[in-house]
Amino acid sequence: MRRHLQFRIAVGVVLLVPLGMTWAAPHNPPGQAPVLDEALALKKSQLAIGKSLSNHRFTDMRGNAVMLDSLRGKPLVLSLVYSSCYHTCPTITRSVANAVRAGRDALGKDSFNVITIGFDTATDTPTRMHAYAREHGIGDERWQILSTDAATLKALADEIGFTFFPSPRGFDHMTQTTVIDDKGKIYRQVYGEGFAVPALVEPLKDLTLGRRASKKNWDGWINGVKLFCTVYDPASGRYKFDYSLFIGLFVGIVMLGGVAVFLVRAWREHRTPVRPA
Repeated sequence: MRRHLQFRIAVGVVLLVPLGMTWAAPHNPPGQAPVLDEALALKKSQLAIGKSLSNHRFTDMRGNAVMLDSLRGKPLVLSLVYSSCYHTCPTITRSVANAVRAGRDALGKDSFNVITIGFDTATDTPTRMHAYAREHGIGDERWQILSTDAATLKALADEIGFTFFPSPRGFDHMTQTTVIDDKGKIYRQVYGEGFAVPALVEPLKDLTLGRRASKKNWDGWINGVKLFCTVYDPASGRYKFDYSLFIGLFVGIVMLGGVAVFLVRAWREHRTPVRPA
């Protein structure tokens, strides 16, 4: 069974790693399988947050070129898998799919894009990635399944802080899903193969709210309010509208109105002169 890294280390632990240490390639003593320093790999992943991605070139399942810059303008979810994986990568893809469905429901069908890229570049051809998409039921119009060459993949992996290397039974790699903002800057890393839906949807909410809240039109304001009041319901596995904000807002307005009326009346009574008898 292929061994995959489960990164459940708190970021606080990562910060204890001395900054002077360099990124170590997998340790590979003679006669032993490669071993990855998980703390350094996680630190590398975290340090990628805030960096802007280059305009890399990929190939979609139909053989068409896809430039990364063409996906700017909306938040982007990026995951790296390899098509011959039979356990962890499919689990990551299912977790992304669950979050994407919830995110589309909460934020809108066209609110963000998704790409899955095969990092086993020698094997993950457009044909293989098409079979991977079909096998795992990926049919979202804004979810592209992509292939690329080794040089491009290495450059992308370095930019997003994704660590992977061949192992005797396949690949060892980060279980990492990356959230990128509408300008191509890395916003959040989501770790684990079976992450919870809010782990991915919440950063998408942040990005979508920030973008829509800046619009100076009524529709943008309404969308921002709806988004702000949308919360995840674990029982249904979906996001729902939370009316408690408006109830609290209404109660607050009523209370403020009552105080205002009291103050105005008191002021008028104080200003009214007393007539002599």
